Amino acid sequence: MAVSKEHCRYCFDVLSACLSGESTRDVVPRFPDDEYPLFVSWHKDVDGETHLRGCIGNFSGLRLHEGLRKYALISSQNDTRFNPIHKGELPQLTCEVSLLTNFEDAKDYLDWTIGKHGIWIEFTNNYGARRTATFLPQIAKEQGWSKMETLDHLLHKGGHVGKITDPVLESIKLTRYQSDKVSLTYDEYLDLINKEQRQDSKSLDA
Repeated sequence: MAVSKEHCRYCFDVLSACLSGESTRDVVPRFPDDEYPLFVSWHKDVDGETHLRGCIGNFSGLRLHEGLRKYALISSQNDTRFNPIHKGELPQLTCEVSLLTNFEDAKDYLDWTIGKHGIWIEFTNNYGARRTATFLPQIAKEQGWSKMETLDHLLHKGGHVGKITDPVLESIKLTRYQSDKVSLTYDEYLDLINKEQRQDSKSLDA
C-alpha cells in the first residue's frame, strides 16, 4: 500500500478536532487499517520559509488508524523541541506522513545512501551510556549534508556531548531504512474537503 494524501488529510482532521476541543476518536479515517512504522511531521510556512514544527513517530509496526491519530497529536503537541501547535497556525501548516519500509542492518556507519536511506543509530556516548537517534531519508539531502556531517548532527541529536571520536563512531550500530512519504498543505486539505462536499451534493441531487 502506498502512502496517500488521505493519510495527511486524516492527520489534519485529528489536529483540527483536538484544537477545537472535540474528540479525536470521532474522526473517521478513509483508508485501510494496514500496519507500518510511521512518522508524522508538521511544517509551518513563515514569509515563504518553511520551519519544522514537530516530527515524531515509531519504528514498531502500528495500525494506521490509531498510529496516525496518535502521532498527529504527539508530533504537534508534545515534541519537546517546540511549543505546541495552536489553532491560529493551521492555515500555515503542511503535514507530512512517512511510512517506513525495507529495514536493513548496515555493515558499518557509512553503509547507506544519502537521499535513499533513513538511518537509525545506537551508539555509546562519552559516559558509556547507550543512546539512539534517527533521521528520515530526506533530511540529509534537504540539508546538503555529507554522510559524516549527517552522523555528526545525528549523534548530537541523540545526546552526545563533545568531540566525536573514532571510538564513538565505531560504537555505532546503524540500521538503514526507506520511506514512502507524502505531504499536504492546509489549502490542499481544504480543497479535498470542498471537493468531497461537492460530490456529496451531486449525489443527493441525483
